[in-house]
Amino acid sequence: MRATLPHTTDFVRPQMAGLAPILRAIVAMAAALVLVSCNQPPVNRDGAKPLATVQSLDLQRYLGRWYEVARFPNQFEEDCVGVTATYSLNPDGTIKVVNRCRKGKLDGLEDVAEGTATVVDTTTNAKLSVTFFWPFAGDYWVLDLADDYSWALVGEPSGRYLWILARTPQIPDETRAQLVAKLTALGYRTGALYWTPQPPASP
Repeated sequence: MRATLPHTTDFVRPQMAGLAPILRAIVAMAAALVLVSCNQPPVNRDGAKPLATVQSLDLQRYLGRWYEVARFPNQFEEDCVGVTATYSLNPDGTIKVVNRCRKGKLDGLEDVAEGTATVVDTTTNAKLSVTFFWPFAGDYWVLDLADDYSWALVGEPSGRYLWILARTPQIPDETRAQLVAKLTALGYRTGALYWTPQPPASP
């Protein structure tokens, strides 16, 4: 009796079946990368001007709730009003990030996103990397900060993203003008800012 050898496909098919979930994940990740790259907002900063952060950030003082006063429009905050960001310390030393917004109107449905921030510049603590879903991460640079930590200017190197944050839902007109002037000096096109509707401050 002549022995018969198994056909090549007898080996390939089980191996391909095992690889199928991995291949699907790679395809999904590639599609997500294309989607992210296609939905990037425009650059709204003069790249010729150097971008620096604050010289020192006290992370403990920075923790807590911040209200979004203004932002450059972006895809992941589309139709968001009443936006807040709350930071707390994780046991491993990273920072838990909880972003909340109301869709369309201040009493609209609440959307919540949770992520993790990691300090990437331990000299100043002012440069962080924020991840909301792996493997996508974004730069989070604290560009300027009130002495009493009542407001913060947050951006990143590309000039596509920018936020004005404050500890209260509203800021005085004088403070708003000062912050716009600071951002203009940093090369930002402040006319592109979207001023986020927020509920009135509690009495």
